[in-house]
Amino acid sequence: MDFTNFDIDELMGMSDDSNPLMMLLWILPIIILIFYGQRIQLFITSGEIKKSIDKLDSFRDESKKELFSYLKNNLKPASNIESKLDKLFEYFTIMPVDIDPNGIMPKINHLIRSREDYTRNQITLLFSDIDKVNITKVQNLVEIVTTLQLMYKITRHLFLTAKKQKNFPLILPLQMMIPFVMEEAEALKEAVSAIEQGQPIGDGIGPMVVGDMMRNTTKQEIAFETIYSESKFEERKLHLVKAEGPYSTVGRLGEAAKLIIEKRRPDLIIMIDAALKLEGEESAETAQGFGAAIGGIGTERFQIEEIATKNKIPVFAIVIKQSIKEAVTLMTKEISEKAISVKSDIHQMIRENSKPGQSIIILGVGNTIGVSQ
Repeated sequence: MDFTNFDIDELMGMSDDSNPLMMLLWILPIIILIFYGQRIQLFITSGEIKKSIDKLDSFRDESKKELFSYLKNNLKPASNIESKLDKLFEYFTIMPVDIDPNGIMPKINHLIRSREDYTRNQITLLFSDIDKVNITKVQNLVEIVTTLQLMYKITRHLFLTAKKQKNFPLILPLQMMIPFVMEEAEALKEAVSAIEQGQPIGDGIGPMVVGDMMRNTTKQEIAFETIYSESKFEERKLHLVKAEGPYSTVGRLGEAAKLIIEKRRPDLIIMIDAALKLEGEESAETAQGFGAAIGGIGTERFQIEEIATKNKIPVFAIVIKQSIKEAVTLMTKEISEKAISVKSDIHQMIRENSKPGQSIIILGVGNTIGVSQ
């Protein structure tokens, strides 16, 4: 048999536009994509999202196991601690009505404080002998597990709803959101070990800077889990505030700032905090700006903004940029070394924006675990 005269055009009928086999080969895929394209995309996308959801489930379970293991090995828990903590993991907070003309911030603040107080009291009741450091650690660990569980449940709900309805447009937002969800979940999972060991985390750079400035000063508690001291710099009076270390807490800086402003009438507020870096930016870069540099749900920032506006006090900010993983896990060498240069930036900011004889509030914002004062 001679294959030298093999003609592919003749076999496929490409030389004849009326060939029915060729027309079918071209038209059939188009028909399939028109009628079943979304289902095919849904099937492919579902497989990728399902893997991420399984990872979220494993992150939640592993974090929960680490928490229970830490409690059993380091504290004296009650026999039914797992069932009681499982109830805490399921607790939720209903935000107040947002059409209230009188403002909802005081209501939100009340809800958040009530939840914190309740969680703290429940943790205290679970152990026969627990100190303040471990109370704050366990409180943070419970919040991590609760957050991971909520992330898993919401992601799973959106996925199963889209799959049940075979609705591809419904799964598109989840597909776009899942990389950010996974990045945060992985960071939270890795934060567990740093909190258990009481090590400083990236978010603690603000308290670290102010804590260093508090050396050789008299400290006193000004608000719940919040420390205050006074110092001087080039004929200016400094009011230094940070969360009480080495507890795993962010303190109540809004309440502290309000008390100081009402009593001392300062001329300037400077806030130091960690900030999430943008992709492409280097970790541990510093930046200066204006406004209340403080995260959370917004109640603390509202308190500072309100009292500063009422008294016409300018608010300056210095931030140390880092990824979300760096912010909640063991502080890197690059971030810790920034404490010296940030302190110099504060001094320069004071010189440029105040006069001798004036006073300045300096707030170290962040979780002060492992950072003393």
